[in-house]
Amino acid sequence: MKNFFKPCLGRWALMLALTLAGAQQANAGRTCEEAPLTALAVQQGILLAEHTSAKLDAIGAKVVVLARAGQDLSKYGLRYSHLGLAYKDGEAWYVVHKLNQCGTDHASVYRQGLGQFFLDTPFDYVAGVMVLAPEVQDRLLPLLKDGVAVTRMHTPAYSMLAYPWGTRYQQSNQWAIETLALAMEPAIRNRDKAQAWLKFKGYEPTQLSIPALTRLGARMTRANVSFDDHPDHLRYSGKIQTVTVDSIFAWLQAAELGSAPLAVR
Repeated sequence: MKNFFKPCLGRWALMLALTLAGAQQANAGRTCEEAPLTALAVQQGILLAEHTSAKLDAIGAKVVVLARAGQDLSKYGLRYSHLGLAYKDGEAWYVVHKLNQCGTDHASVYRQGLGQFFLDTPFDYVAGVMVLAPEVQDRLLPLLKDGVAVTRMHTPAYSMLAYPWGTRYQQSNQWAIETLALAMEPAIRNRDKAQAWLKFKGYEPTQLSIPALTRLGARMTRANVSFDDHPDHLRYSGKIQTVTVDSIFAWLQAAELGSAPLAVR
């Protein structure tokens, strides 16, 4: 697991963030552009981090699911594009999440502070917060702190629209719920077993309608988009299933593993 700087909240954060803004070349749930961050974007990201930190402290939870709106997915009826598993250690909050290396078909798991989690020029400066049930928090916390154990469900091969019940690729939100499955059932040894647990617990992925020409264009121009892991009968009919933040929030609440999601601005 790769680590980046700790939470940077306060007046000095802006200068530090501006210095480090160009160092991160990873992406999940946002556009992958080379344009440098503006001072306004950094300020907005840090402000959202401060508001989120204050809200999480007020809630009093140890572990939450934390989402951001990196891309405009409203045409698919979706609000958030990417999530991570956030936990408190001492006075600081950290986010463990999977990020795609821009322009490639590979990804890594990162531990970041709230400042950097929101330092990516999102489509909308809003954080989605879901407080997990106490038992889920207790099981996830030691796993998230363990830099080795937290990568057990990680597959480097990345596709933004990876099939939820396959193991050839893995996208960011998929890693998160498979890791949650591992925390809840320590006997799980591989991704197949994690996905079986998710099915047993009633998780249902989002199904998107994506025409063949759109799929072809995405596959030819973007290394981080593949469709060959999807079953033929779904793919040929333009039905692409994938793990989305909205589907995770709906499932966690329905399965009584988390409370109703909150929006923080």
